Amino acid sequence: MTLTETQIREYDRSAMDSDDTETATFGIGCFWGPDAQFGAMDGVTRTRVGYAGGTKRDPTYHSLGDHTEVFQVEFDSDTMAYRDLLEAVFNSHNPQHQTKNTQYQNVVLATSAAQQAAIDEYLTTQGLTADGIGTRIERLSRFYPAEDYHQKYTLRSVSSFMEAFDAAGYGDDALRESPIAAKLNGYAAGHDVPVAEDLSPGRVESV
Repeated sequence: MTLTETQIREYDRSAMDSDDTETATFGIGCFWGPDAQFGAMDGVTRTRVGYAGGTKRDPTYHSLGDHTEVFQVEFDSDTMAYRDLLEAVFNSHNPQHQTKNTQYQNVVLATSAAQQAAIDEYLTTQGLTADGIGTRIERLSRFYPAEDYHQKYTLRSVSSFMEAFDAAGYGDDALRESPIAAKLNGYAAGHDVPVAEDLSPGRVESV
């Protein structure tokens, strides 16, 4: 697959603005995998990884304190419902199991009353309760973005893609927030992503 700087800029320019999306925050183990998995989903616009759920101020990967590795997705609620994300999250782990290592625990962090209601409704339909499962169900107090090298981790290993982002003038912050980077990160991780159809006006060639 080849990628041009023009395709990157045009894809991101046409993407839905963050102000028009909804944000969801989850933790299901190491955040590299879900960042790619959820970024590949139709309706997800942006992703980022970071730390949340604890009390330590300004956590880092090597000084995490009581925080957990989490990922955020910005999504178009007209294309994907929050419940769809919940189903994907609960299908990606066993809610009855919880690791003792806080860094990699399973957690669903509601960012609004509407999300909390959706979580409660989903659990009820599954015959579950928040107090009766291992997965932590909490309100999000603050999200701390992880270090740059963790953002779009798999994409960063594809030199030809990264060269195109460099040519397009993307720094680390722009790469983290880039809609096309979220898709290509999923593609690089082996997920089914209709990248060629989405890129406009040019097409990405398969080679």
